[in-house]
Amino acid sequence: MLELILQTCVNALVASSATALMAVGLVLIFGVMRIINFAHGELFMVGAYAVWYLYAQNAWPFIAAVAAALVLVLLIGVAMERAFFRPMRGNPLGGLIMSVGVLFILQVAAVEFGGLGLMKHVPAAARGTIDLFGLGVRIPWQRVIVIAVAAVLLVLLWLFLHRTKTGFALRACAQDPEAAALQGIGIDRFSLIAMGLGAGLAGAAGGIMAPLVRVDPYMGHGVIVTAFIVIIVGGIGSLEGAVLAAVLYTFFHTFVTTFFDGTIATILGLLIMLLVLVVRPTGIMGTGEKV
Repeated sequence: MLELILQTCVNALVASSATALMAVGLVLIFGVMRIINFAHGELFMVGAYAVWYLYAQNAWPFIAAVAAALVLVLLIGVAMERAFFRPMRGNPLGGLIMSVGVLFILQVAAVEFGGLGLMKHVPAAARGTIDLFGLGVRIPWQRVIVIAVAAVLLVLLWLFLHRTKTGFALRACAQDPEAAALQGIGIDRFSLIAMGLGAGLAGAAGGIMAPLVRVDPYMGHGVIVTAFIVIIVGGIGSLEGAVLAAVLYTFFHTFVTTFFDGTIATILGLLIMLLVLVVRPTGIMGTGEKV
């Protein structure tokens, strides 16, 4: 039983790593642009497809393929902001509809690129396992890589937001766009940065998870639902809340799925979200306009 519990903890930590990257990206985009990006799950999918094509099909090193996926999806995010979301600034409903349109465009592009049928096979980047503290719990190296890459990206993002002038300006845009504009901060520029960073994190999440999940054009559906639950529970606008909620939610969901059933886990997760909103409408760490 102890071995099963420890293995489940490891699986939950892997899932929470990717979920945290997704949720933090959504928080950045919504915080600065005030747009709910329903295509965020498809950006995750594009990252997974990029790693499949570069790593599994063309023998790139796994980390290099993940880095390329991050850059590719970042550029897609920049193009989305410039072509679709910027004209809809001040119109949240229009931006939401645009994101749904991008969702379908990316799905069709994935079908045209990789075909529709069997899922794409992405082999593990590292063979073998590691023994967790000599307790007899064997952890595949691929899962260790996922946790490590996600941790590095989250730390780099935190340092960027809290230790650089650009990061301070980005947070200022999220907290009060009008005041930021009066201080000479270009909203257009920082909307572009927020969308690029958020999209890039989603692409990296899809890339590192590609060997562990089913890679197909519709893989973003479940991911985006989980990400929305996480940012609502954590507090819309709070990066720290998104990370904390990602860990708490995925641990809960993984344990309930392991010992009971996945459907029950999803239903209970939604009930917990509703309970949190009743008790604390701003979420665990939400303060309304914080990034």
